[in-house]
Amino acid sequence: MQRKKLWLALSITLITVLILPSIAYTYSLNKLPKPDKQRPVPATNIEIVKKITLGRRGKPPTPPGQGKGKKKNGAATGILGEPYEGDSYAVVVGISDYPGEANDLNYSDDDAREMRDALIGVYGFSKSNVKLLTDLDATREAILTAIKDISIIAGVNDEIVFFFSGHGAKGFADDGDKERVDESIVVVSNDKESLTYIWDGEIKAAFSGFSTSRIIFIFDTCLSGGMKRDLEETGRVINMATNESGYAYESNLWENGEFSYYFVDMGMIQGKADIYDHDNDTTIPESSDVTIEEAFDYAKANCSYDKPTIGDYFEDDLLP
Repeated sequence: MQRKKLWLALSITLITVLILPSIAYTYSLNKLPKPDKQRPVPATNIEIVKKITLGRRGKPPTPPGQGKGKKKNGAATGILGEPYEGDSYAVVVGISDYPGEANDLNYSDDDAREMRDALIGVYGFSKSNVKLLTDLDATREAILTAIKDISIIAGVNDEIVFFFSGHGAKGFADDGDKERVDESIVVVSNDKESLTYIWDGEIKAAFSGFSTSRIIFIFDTCLSGGMKRDLEETGRVINMATNESGYAYESNLWENGEFSYYFVDMGMIQGKADIYDHDNDTTIPESSDVTIEEAFDYAKANCSYDKPTIGDYFEDDLLP
C-alpha cells in the first residue's frame, strides 16, 4: 500500500512539473490571435519614429579592419551549434519608398537586397526560398502572407530568417501581448496609399506556428530593441539595430543603414566579422563561415550611431 501511495505521489509530481507546463504553453500559443492581413489591430497614441538619414557631414564609416574591435562578452562563443539538416527560408523586407514623400528613406531597400544576396550567395539559400519585398510591394498583407506561406511548408529541421529595414513606431496596440507600450514595423497599406503597422504582438503570433527552433530575426529600425520581449524563445536569435528607445541611422557614406552596413555588407558578404574558424579549414576570415553572433558582434563593435542589441536564445553559434 505504501508503495502504491508513493508511486501515485511521484506520478502526480511528474505530471505537475513536466507535462502540465508543456500543455499550458501549447494552449497559450494556440490562443494567440492570428494577425488579420487586411486590417491592422486597433491602436492609439501611435508615434512613427523615423530612421535618421545623415548628410555628407555625418561621421564616415570606419575603414575595414580598423574598428573598435570585438567587444568583450560578445554574443559569439566560437563554438558552432548543431548544423541544420533541412531547408532554409527567408522573408526579406526593405522600404525606402513609402506612400507619399514625407517618410521616404534612401537605403532600406538596398539593405534588403544585400541581405537577400548574402543569404543566396554566401549561405546557399535557394533563390526560390527567399521572398524579397521592397518599397510599395511591402504591404501588410504581402508580408504576413509570406510568413504564413513559409509556416505551412517549413519543417522542424528547417531554418527561417526574417529581415526588416525601414521605420519603426510605438503606441498602445491591442495586439495580444501584455505590453503597455508596443513597438511595430512601419509597412505599406494594402491599397498602397498610406502607411500601416505590424505590431510586435502580431509578429509573435505570425511566428508562433513554426515547428523549427532555428529562427533568425534582424531589424534595422528605430525602437527595434522592443521586439526582444515578444519574440524571445529557445532557438531564436533576435538582432536589433538599437535599443527599445533608440534611433537607427542611414547615410550615403555607407549606402546602407549603419547596422545593415556592418552586419550584412561588411560582416557577412565581405566576411570581416569572421574571427572564429568554425569550419576548421584554417582560413580566417571567410564570408561563408560568419555566424549570426559574429555578424552582430562586428556590427556592435563598429556602429557609431546605432546601439545594436541582441536576444540570443540559440545554444552556441548559429551558422545560417
